[in-house]
Amino acid sequence: MKKIFTASALAIAALSVSPMLAAPAAAQARSTAVADVRAAAAKSNAFTVASQQIQTTYKAQIDQQETRGQTLQAEMNVLIAKYNEEAKKSPQNQTALQAAAKAVQDKRTAAQEELGKIGEPVELALAYVEDQISVRMNEAIKAAMTAKKVDLLLQPDAVLARENNVDITDAVVVELNKILPSVTITPPAGYKPGQLVQQRNQQLMDAARAAQPGAATPAAGTPPTTR
Repeated sequence: MKKIFTASALAIAALSVSPMLAAPAAAQARSTAVADVRAAAAKSNAFTVASQQIQTTYKAQIDQQETRGQTLQAEMNVLIAKYNEEAKKSPQNQTALQAAAKAVQDKRTAAQEELGKIGEPVELALAYVEDQISVRMNEAIKAAMTAKKVDLLLQPDAVLARENNVDITDAVVVELNKILPSVTITPPAGYKPGQLVQQRNQQLMDAARAAQPGAATPAAGTPPTTR
């Protein structure tokens, strides 16, 4: 299960950094640093504690998924062995070979769907944890940049070479722990993965549009213009 949490933490990076952070221009940057957002999210207290809570709260589903997975893998191995036997025959019976291949594929698909169904509560709880961290990540990044007097922050994979002292990932973790010391693992009714990030991004876009010169708010009681 630890692998699942680690892999899931990697997905946070795609949702965490908003374009709103792109304020300082590279040519004007006085201090540049790097930070691994994925690592910061995974190292945060909120994610660490929530992961432990999920493993405890959903232990029955996790154990069931693991046990059932082992059984399904054993059944899959039998079908794979039959396919290999057909493949070794000379001459090959193409009808039998295709049927054996289809049996393996059908079993794999069915197994994935069954295991996914068992693990749905776990995945939803984990997605909710990630979502809560993602919507606060920008705040942590900005706070870390201020604390470290950084004007331009890059992801490690965008840098060709650097010194260790320009990495402020741990500083992001510190700020994230201050801003978001804990999260809940119980999603609200009707929650969809990524929902909080989508709502936050919409709020940012609405605020940006409202701040643009010429943006006007309709007067109260004024009906909309129609054609």
